[in-house]
Amino acid sequence: MDALNGWQLVKELKEATGLPAATSFKHVSPAGAAVGLPMDEVLRKIYWVDDLGELSPLACAYARARGADRMSSFGDFISLSDVCDVDTARLIKREVSDGVIAPGYEPEALEILKTKKNGNYNVIQIDPDYEPEALERKQVFGVVFEQGHNNLKIDKTLLEHIVTKEKELPEDAARDLLISLIVLKYTQSNSVCFAKGGQAIGIGAGQQSRVHCTRLAGSKADNWYLRQAPQVLNLPFIDGIRRADRDNAIDLYIGEDYMDVLAEGRWERIFKEKPPVFTKEEKRAWLDGLTDVALGSDAFFPFGDNIDRAYKSGVKYVAQPGGSVRDDQVIETCDQYGMVMAFTGIRLFHH
Repeated sequence: MDALNGWQLVKELKEATGLPAATSFKHVSPAGAAVGLPMDEVLRKIYWVDDLGELSPLACAYARARGADRMSSFGDFISLSDVCDVDTARLIKREVSDGVIAPGYEPEALEILKTKKNGNYNVIQIDPDYEPEALERKQVFGVVFEQGHNNLKIDKTLLEHIVTKEKELPEDAARDLLISLIVLKYTQSNSVCFAKGGQAIGIGAGQQSRVHCTRLAGSKADNWYLRQAPQVLNLPFIDGIRRADRDNAIDLYIGEDYMDVLAEGRWERIFKEKPPVFTKEEKRAWLDGLTDVALGSDAFFPFGDNIDRAYKSGVKYVAQPGGSVRDDQVIETCDQYGMVMAFTGIRLFHH
């Protein structure tokens, strides 16, 4: 399921952006998704690829998709829009992953992947021209359900109905909104996605309450940005610490449970010297630098509280279906923050 849903996601991302795409899928929803844009030195460092030299666009896409939420991506299934090259295979080899699906593999890349998991790594090649049947069927507890395959095309026409006072939607923001909507098409509902710089930076999936989706996605976006703070980038890890242990330590350090890694008898197993506490005030000051974030929602926002929370994580651009009896309140809240919001007119529920 993860492989096939992920493949559809990256195929649509490439069709919408013209760029190679990758996604990191876990338990029926993407943990991350991105297109193949270059990374600056900070992103290369927080994604743990600063030792690999220049990477291909496809490898950049997977580094971004895997790196945005490394805690959730641990043990993922990878989907690639393009033929897997050597750069991408080398990156995959050193991550904990269950498998990969792609339209093909360079010979050397395939040899690299064959060595993963002692030769038991799941490598799938898919026909990029395959088209599913128009009608899909699923049996649940003796009942057969039928519905048409979701062939909805997500493109810039969905962003034309801007309902806020602010109307300017830059090209980069439009691209990020499209990425967020395509991600949501394959994310367990209810779902909300924050995107910036050609990638998802926070995905809130599978919550019954929409504001809880927004809070979850917003907290993940906040963590993505907090990892870029100098005091996090320069944490003095002990030599030889494992990648997963380093990820876990960072997640605790930037969160409310920081004493789990800073308490006496604990920090010594992780750091060469005890780091100072990253205070609440310092974190808020750093997060104020997160701006121009795009936000997509798979259904309408019923209250303005979603927008209030989104603003705290730097959201400037919003795309959602509209259709709530409180649309006016949501639009008014966006106007208070100078946001640009488009009503797409479509819901993207995925069950």
